[in-house]
Amino acid sequence: MRRSDLMAYARRTARDGQASKVERTSQIVFGERQYLLRVLDSIERTRLAPTQRRQEQLLLERLIHARTQELNRINPDWDFRIGNVLRPDITTEELDRLAAEAPKEDYFLLRLISEHPRTGAATLARLAAHPYPAVRENVARHPNADARTLDRLSRDQSAPLWYLVASNPGAPASLRRRLNRNIKHVRRKRKTK
Repeated sequence: MRRSDLMAYARRTARDGQASKVERTSQIVFGERQYLLRVLDSIERTRLAPTQRRQEQLLLERLIHARTQELNRINPDWDFRIGNVLRPDITTEELDRLAAEAPKEDYFLLRLISEHPRTGAATLARLAAHPYPAVRENVARHPNADARTLDRLSRDQSAPLWYLVASNPGAPASLRRRLNRNIKHVRRKRKTK
């Protein structure tokens, strides 16, 4: 999850009277694990007393293991699934299956699928309704997204996805023309303010 998404979520939940707790998605947990791995690398390259180094390494390794277990609770064999999505020879059908099997909390995997060049229109249509803005943004700019999906995203009132759809080379010319008129209208309104 991007920091801006966390901030927006915290503001929204506070406004709704809820505690500002953030859902632990794979995007968050993966980021934590990556950070812990970098700290572990730093400890291993730093001159420390052997006892202190070993204590810190053990603590960091336990935390890294805990994050890996958490990722696997979100989506079993998480690292294996991520590795599959990153394969250059993965098929459209495999991407579709991985997206269909993924829980909605696996923001990281679904974000990778939504930006993969081999992701098909049917998968992108399903991902267009995902709650994570980065996934919807990737779909809005994806050249394989079909006209119906792009039209639906361009009408989304929760986010200005129509800017991304307007610059999508795969969007129908009529849709791009309509959205470019909207962009010009918004620019004119900003100049008059």
